[in-house]
Amino acid sequence: MNVNRLFLLLFLLLSLTSCGSKYKIEGTSSVTSLDGKKLFLKVLQNGEWISIDSAEVIHGLFTMKGPVDSVLMVTLYMDDESIMPLVLESGAITISIDDTQMTAKGTPLNNALYEFIDKKNAMDLKIEDLERKEARMVMDGANLSDIHEELNKEGEALANEMNIYVKKFISDNYENILGPSVFMMLCSNLPYPLMTPQIEDLVKDAPSTFKDNKMVKEFLTKAQENMQLLEERHRMEQNASIHP
Repeated sequence: MNVNRLFLLLFLLLSLTSCGSKYKIEGTSSVTSLDGKKLFLKVLQNGEWISIDSAEVIHGLFTMKGPVDSVLMVTLYMDDESIMPLVLESGAITISIDDTQMTAKGTPLNNALYEFIDKKNAMDLKIEDLERKEARMVMDGANLSDIHEELNKEGEALANEMNIYVKKFISDNYENILGPSVFMMLCSNLPYPLMTPQIEDLVKDAPSTFKDNKMVKEFLTKAQENMQLLEERHRMEQNASIHP
């Protein structure tokens, strides 16, 4: 009898755990071109984007729900077009899409991700505004050398602020899915995998859990191989210049 009660308690515990690990996405869109379209949640597996859920946008609304065994970084797609990243985790996720902004909020990791994206976008706009500022200063008749000196200082300060913010966000999230995911977003801006000073700075103090992430590990391995090839090429060019 005691054994039966134990099995019953274990069954109830497992049932409660299973019931709790679910996600529900409620989305709204004011983009008319999305109405009537089917949206897909896709996850990158072995180099391929695999669909794990889908929903049709009806009158600007769409819903997805299901069990979630582990936290995943996924991307919302319309057909083969990537729309936005989000974290698939237990809880209620609210997605909002309009012509100027896309957000996913309501769960801890999505809140953190989109707070990061919003702040980084604001920094990017400040950097882009330097070109417009230069044009205004030229129109106002300012000296070109003074303009370049001022804007170079501002540009360096903004770039430094951006690097510090990105590094802090990734390091604060080394141990969860956001750290590796944002790191890979940063690396995707490179023409090919390279160990830049910024990337070396990000990984030098990273824990093994971060560096052993499959995508991060593949990138770092390829980047180190490319750096060795570049160094070898540089040595060959130096030897050729010394001994033509």
